[in-house]
Amino acid sequence: MDRMELEAFVAVAEELHFGRAAARLHRGQPTVSDAVRRLENTLGGRLFHRTSRRVSLTELGEALLPDAHATLAQLRRFQRRGRSLAAGDKARTTLVVAHAEYTGHQLLLRCLPRLRDRFPDVTIVPESMPTTAQLTALRAETIGLGIGWATGDVTGVVARVLSTERFMALVPAAHPLAGQAELSASELSTTDLLTWPHQINSGLCDRLLSAFRIGGADLRIIRTADSVHAIAAHVAAGTGIGITVESALDHQPPGLRIIPLTGPSTTVDQVVLTPTEPSDTAMALRDLLLHASAESPSTGH
Repeated sequence: MDRMELEAFVAVAEELHFGRAAARLHRGQPTVSDAVRRLENTLGGRLFHRTSRRVSLTELGEALLPDAHATLAQLRRFQRRGRSLAAGDKARTTLVVAHAEYTGHQLLLRCLPRLRDRFPDVTIVPESMPTTAQLTALRAETIGLGIGWATGDVTGVVARVLSTERFMALVPAAHPLAGQAELSASELSTTDLLTWPHQINSGLCDRLLSAFRIGGADLRIIRTADSVHAIAAHVAAGTGIGITVESALDHQPPGLRIIPLTGPSTTVDQVVLTPTEPSDTAMALRDLLLHASAESPSTGH
């Protein structure tokens, strides 16, 4: 298998649409389809269920997606390290810091300059990576620290809670629900919802699904987007109501109301993840993040 095959697999898995995946990779749709087909032939199994209307991951695809993310991240690190060594920069070590979409990047941005001051000889490499892929990479010791969302299986990884975040609804100002101070799952039942892809943040999706199940409500997600800004744009266009987490909202989207969800399972833990034996640099960053989160008035502690 080659890099293009993995990139095509990941793009289609996150977009669940071959056309959008091709546009994201700046390739033709036949090229992306061929790459996925070659990978499936190599593996001996189907990665996607395909119909004329819908693309979804098979069980094999779900199982292999975190490994594909981790492999691509390792390839990028290999290239960076190769260039660094070729340039004669042999003395520096590297800390790869992975962060999932929708996590509070402001917290990380506050802590990285302090870490750089304490460890000037360490190259710090931020890497966007879903939580499930972070767990795979941490166990393989290809990243040093991750910031993601609480999920079920963290065997071989140490997880510490950074903050407890509330789910928030993004509602058009003219919507009948816009005047509510809080919204319950039952009030959103059968409403067209926009949120993150399950492949990017399965922990968030599972938690949101739990909130609706407990409330006896119907969770109807009609569209997913890999950033809160994309969700806000679809909400503003009248597609539906968006669901995100408080830490992902770094500003008030114009023309939209931000309304917290209330009820069981309407909060989720943002966590910092490290290997069982982290490096000194990773431990220092973990402590900086925990300290900064405890001081932040926006955390749910």
